[in-house]
Amino acid sequence: MKKKTGQKSREGRITLKADGALRVPNRPIIPYVQGDGTGVDIWPAGQRVMDAAVEKAYGGRRSIEWLRVYAGQEAMDRFGTPLPDETLKAFRFYRVGIKGPLTTPVGGGIRSVNVALRQVLDLYACVRPVYYIPGVPSPVRNPERVNMVIFRENTEDVYAGIEWKKGSADAKKLLRFLNEDMLAGTGKRIRADSGIGVKPVSVRGTQRIVRMAIQHALRERCPSVTLVHKGNIMKYTEGAFQEWGYGLARKEFGGKVVFEDDQAKAATKSKASRLLVKDRIADAMFQQVLLRPEEYSVICTLNLNGDYLSDACAAMVGGLGMAPGGNLGDGLAVFEATHGSAPRYAGQDKVNPSSVILSGVSMLEYMGWHEAGKVIQEALTRTIERRTVTYDLERQMKAEGRKGVKLLRCSEFADAICKNMR
Repeated sequence: MKKKTGQKSREGRITLKADGALRVPNRPIIPYVQGDGTGVDIWPAGQRVMDAAVEKAYGGRRSIEWLRVYAGQEAMDRFGTPLPDETLKAFRFYRVGIKGPLTTPVGGGIRSVNVALRQVLDLYACVRPVYYIPGVPSPVRNPERVNMVIFRENTEDVYAGIEWKKGSADAKKLLRFLNEDMLAGTGKRIRADSGIGVKPVSVRGTQRIVRMAIQHALRERCPSVTLVHKGNIMKYTEGAFQEWGYGLARKEFGGKVVFEDDQAKAATKSKASRLLVKDRIADAMFQQVLLRPEEYSVICTLNLNGDYLSDACAAMVGGLGMAPGGNLGDGLAVFEATHGSAPRYAGQDKVNPSSVILSGVSMLEYMGWHEAGKVIQEALTRTIERRTVTYDLERQMKAEGRKGVKLLRCSEFADAICKNMR
């Protein structure tokens, strides 16, 4: 792992201003993880597109110096650990990074490196923009109605990783405590052959994700923020998320928001100039995003709900191959391809690199380089509208009966995007 030291390292470092905003040099050093599996294909394609867009937008006045770091299976093979300290140090020092997909085994083996990265760096917000790119095949009739950002709490809920295997000494100990001390006289009992997990939801974790979602909505002039929860069943975790979220909104943003549950305020003309804060039950929300997606511009929810909901919404606009994502903390961010590593396709130069490319757009926007992000979005749209696409989109377009579809390899798709930049 090559290290950056001395004056060059300091000059290329993104830092924070007194107000918490980023100070981005013209040639920032950005750490990146290529990723496992198809990362070997999609990362070079994505990097080439980002570099070309920055050059097109700024004519050489700005550029990115890429610093390779390691995580996942590749890091395990090289260093004996899936998440080396040097990788964490690089992300902390340079403040903005990006990564390809990382493999997470089901059952045994290492736990999710993605989850570990978020928890260790306290990247408490998984931010998933969901929007339709014209020409992309979609399973819904009007995918252009989908334009939302999902803020998923990233560090708590069942993803905290606090669980015990069925039959283990610790599981038996906890079962005895729960059944004999906590559940005695309630008529409830946990079966002896159960694995046990804990679902923590804290005031702090809730408030900071809700705060970030509301701040984003106000900054971008979005019409609403919707808190999504299952508080009708899990009253002291998900129900508390709703309660604490509303409390935070009233206390910190009272003059700027209006609440759907306050009929007197909701009926006033001031509603039009205020951000509407509302909530929905998680299972009903899946129906809502299908039937009335235009009513939801910002969604804020817990970890597991956000995992399900963001993938479901991504399917509406073309699937995870078209879905950008980023993990944000306070003055620290790591953007990522949202799909899996698909190792069986690794090295075939076949898969769609759009997820990592669009995550690069999110990264550039986070850095304040909006012009470069716009160059990518417009060029990607031109490329897809011309029906020059990778195999996943090609087979869907042909299934829809579209004519004149041209199949491109992953690298060729990146080349086409670069050629379509204006």
